[in-house]
Amino acid sequence: MPAQLDLAKLSVRQFAERFRSEMIPLSNTFSYFCASVPMSEEDLKEYLEEPVAALPPSIAAALPKISILLVPYLERAKAPAPDYVSIEKPPDGRTSTSTQLKLGPETVLAFALKDQEVAEYHYRFYHLLATVLGEQWSEAVETRYSRVLREELSADAHGEVDEPSWRLKQGLRRSKKNSSPKAFQAYARQSFIDTLTLYLHGICCDIDVDTGPRQLPSRYLRKRLMALEEMFPPPAGYAVFPDQLEPQDRE
Repeated sequence: MPAQLDLAKLSVRQFAERFRSEMIPLSNTFSYFCASVPMSEEDLKEYLEEPVAALPPSIAAALPKISILLVPYLERAKAPAPDYVSIEKPPDGRTSTSTQLKLGPETVLAFALKDQEVAEYHYRFYHLLATVLGEQWSEAVETRYSRVLREELSADAHGEVDEPSWRLKQGLRRSKKNSSPKAFQAYARQSFIDTLTLYLHGICCDIDVDTGPRQLPSRYLRKRLMALEEMFPPPAGYAVFPDQLEPQDRE
């Protein structure tokens, strides 16, 4: 692509604006543009078609228009400057793996593909989608998920799904007597994002949940995933838990 010579000068926003007309539709919600290595049919399935197909229909319907940019590298600029697209590997400490921004009515998700494993890309893909949903979750979803968290807190359940929600939970636990509704809402939203990331990733891919002192015990984690399954049922042919699969699907 001739424009690659200028990539180092383009922010993600400038890049998205320049190639907006060249986006390739995947569905009514998703379109993409690849400025990284040429994508084979197998790459297209692994990076785009399969992750999108595994989304629960209610989630796909709730998302805004999503433009996906697949680029070689993303370079983190000094705040508040935006990330930049680069064809060269950024200096140590300035590499970014993904970012998102609003472009009119659309949400742009940019992913650096070079030096990244597919499994890590899938996690980042679902994490950004979960973030988009968490930023605009409905009152019904907030109420249902918050109820699950309050039950956990009442039972003094330790741990969380990921680091951001774990840090917020620790702050909430330390100030239990003086915690404000705003602090709980911030924790609940981040916990929803982290747990929904795991839920979506697990529908698409065969993943293992890391164990450790910061990990939410499995009985509480399963209860969360079951609540998400009720709110956002997976598409036909997909399952949340291995024991829900038909025998032939486990082979």
